[in-house]
Amino acid sequence: MAKSLEKSVITCDMEGRIETFGDGSEQMFGYTKDEIVGKKRVSLFSPGQVVLEHVPTWLANASTSGEHVARTVFVRKDGTPFAAEIRVTPTYKDGVQVGFCGVTEELPQMEPREAMPAISVMTKIFTWLVITRAPFLTAVIVPILIGAAWVATRALVSPFPTAKFLTALFAGIFLHVAANTFNDYFDWTSGTDEANNDYFLPYSGGSRSVELGLVTERQLFIVASMSLLISAVLGAVLFVQSGTGVLVFGLVGAFFAYFYTAPPLRLAARRGLGELVVGLSFGPLAVAGTVYALTSSVALTDFLVGVPIGLLTIAILWINQFPDLEADEASGKINLVVVLGRKNARWGYVLLMVAAFGLALYWTLVSGLFPLGALLILGGAPLAIRASQVILKDYAERSLVRANVATIKLHAIAGFLMAAGLYWSGSITQLLGL
Repeated sequence: MAKSLEKSVITCDMEGRIETFGDGSEQMFGYTKDEIVGKKRVSLFSPGQVVLEHVPTWLANASTSGEHVARTVFVRKDGTPFAAEIRVTPTYKDGVQVGFCGVTEELPQMEPREAMPAISVMTKIFTWLVITRAPFLTAVIVPILIGAAWVATRALVSPFPTAKFLTALFAGIFLHVAANTFNDYFDWTSGTDEANNDYFLPYSGGSRSVELGLVTERQLFIVASMSLLISAVLGAVLFVQSGTGVLVFGLVGAFFAYFYTAPPLRLAARRGLGELVVGLSFGPLAVAGTVYALTSSVALTDFLVGVPIGLLTIAILWINQFPDLEADEASGKINLVVVLGRKNARWGYVLLMVAAFGLALYWTLVSGLFPLGALLILGGAPLAIRASQVILKDYAERSLVRANVATIKLHAIAGFLMAAGLYWSGSITQLLGL
């Protein structure tokens, strides 16, 4: 492709979604307006690590000072990098900033490596946190902690098997990494991610690691497979130590991790099976699997103690499906939010909140199944109320992101509090004189 000296002019909204794409932009980047406008974000044109480290700073500087000028590297549609200078300015409507305008001039006399912004070691580390979606690993860490606390408070084994616990914890973490990366791989190859321009990064829409160029499809599949293999090796150690039940829990977990988005089953696309799989995997199965790994036995109550946190995990998935609805529907990923529509699905979220906290209350105060300390899970109730209020009102708005953030915090806070409450349940009971 011949290099052009014509300038590129692109405008986008505050989230980087492209609104206008000039003729010079078509010539410079190799895309047509129909391919880009309303369908892609400006991050498409930059190397992924430049996006992670520099683009947010450039935009912030443009907003505060009126413009930001930088030399950088952009990437054409055919993958060719080129050196360029970009001038970013804020755009306004009725005195309120609504987006940005980027005017890019190619620098044909400069090699791309000369214009490449410096990438720090921290960004290189952060790259892998993005690829693996590491911030979401609390979804598996929390139920494993609840399972361990359940074992400790009931004195199911003595002394507490710390080595087994750590093995189970990392087996679960690597299994979750496998699930995350297989999910991203198959969502990308199925076209779900490419069709989705309305996601709330980093809360919905996947990691976008392939789209950002942080990793190739092949590399992502290798990361997923290696993570699953590491989890299997750790599971084999527990199998030798604790018994055949570990094999059952491990195989079920691996099956769900792979086929959640992988064809031909693609469980996430089957009208509620995806939600059920997530709730079971990060609730009853994770908790009961931890109990078995530590004690070599499992009972019905070990599954039930994982139900409340499993429901809160479904809530994360549920609310993250709201911005992805159109893309999911277009690519055949028919989850319950697609089936119900946003307006009706908002009540499903409220029901999940009521069920999670209601069951914790019932099994503690009515049936006596859980010790009193389990009620520390209610520490997450204020966030649940706040998120429910937001989703009931803003279910079709971008401001819904406040509820997405609150739901993730809710899961972590409520889960850690429940684990702590179980672990110190004896002390809590004594303190209350009960």
